[in-house]
Amino acid sequence: MDFKELLAYKILDISMQDIIIAFIIFFIALVFSNIISKMIVKMLNKITKKTKTTVDDDILSTIEAPLKFSIILIGFYLAKEWLKIPRFDIFLDKIVQTLATFLLFWFVYRLIGKFALIFDKFYSKLGKKLSSDIENFMVKALKILTVIIGIMSILQGWGINVSAFLASLGLVGMAFALAAKDTAANLFGSLVIFTDRPFKMGDWIQTPDVEGTVENIGIRSTRVRAFTQALISVPNATIANSPITNWTKMGKRRIKARLGLPYSTSKKQMQKILEDLRDMLKNHDQIHKDTIMIRFDEFADSSLSIFCYFFTTTTNWVKFLEVKEDVNFKIMEIIEKNGASFAFPSQSIYVESLPIS
Repeated sequence: MDFKELLAYKILDISMQDIIIAFIIFFIALVFSNIISKMIVKMLNKITKKTKTTVDDDILSTIEAPLKFSIILIGFYLAKEWLKIPRFDIFLDKIVQTLATFLLFWFVYRLIGKFALIFDKFYSKLGKKLSSDIENFMVKALKILTVIIGIMSILQGWGINVSAFLASLGLVGMAFALAAKDTAANLFGSLVIFTDRPFKMGDWIQTPDVEGTVENIGIRSTRVRAFTQALISVPNATIANSPITNWTKMGKRRIKARLGLPYSTSKKQMQKILEDLRDMLKNHDQIHKDTIMIRFDEFADSSLSIFCYFFTTTTNWVKFLEVKEDVNFKIMEIIEKNGASFAFPSQSIYVESLPIS
């Protein structure tokens, strides 16, 4: 068989010549797709640089991979059209349609990744700042929605009645809804967290169940890094319905204590001690000046009780302990300087008369 006969040889009523040409068309599209896509992006990049906004640059950064795939798809389509195989034409058209639908939703999916940045820039022009937690939630929700719509569009393209299919899943859907009620509760819990914003990533929080630094706020759960370095995953439904203390939001840290002086302490000593304590706290550079309460308020069982209530300016736990220690030493100095001492639990027994032996 010579070369001409080889080219004229037919497979499924298609000559080898047409098969080779179709293969060459597809091969050219496959090999040069990367070069062509880069050239197109480079040309578009020159145009976007002339604009004042950076939104078009963000969109352009998502287009290169889908553009490369689209060139390959065009090559596949042209090769199919060159061959013209009647018995496979409908099937191949469906393949092309499916790939085109996939390409469209792939581009939208990639574009959603830039959605937070684009929307944040738009929102900042209104003089507001969009929460990163809300941005992440919206991006994840839109990506899931895009995937679902994309799958439904592909199935519809293959002649599958998606509406009837979904309707037939009604009972199954009800069963799944009952099984997934906790997931739905977590979803609404995440919406509450994103809306009320009781904390954000990096905050030190405490709930009845967990205490630590927030590392991630997801759709289903919030991950908290405990001080033991353990990573705790708390369902959003649980954390949204719990009292949350956000220690990061503190402006000052409280010190509350009672000092007990023995009943032998005179009135003059007590007045001078109270005055010195107030002066010491007012002049201490680490004590908040707004709230300082030092009062002789109670005759306790074994002591004269002084109520102490004030705040440190620092919220850092280590620094707070240093300030508290310094204040305690100064309190001891004041008590000693005024010739008094600290009381300790004691009982006095009075004997009216002794038995006569």
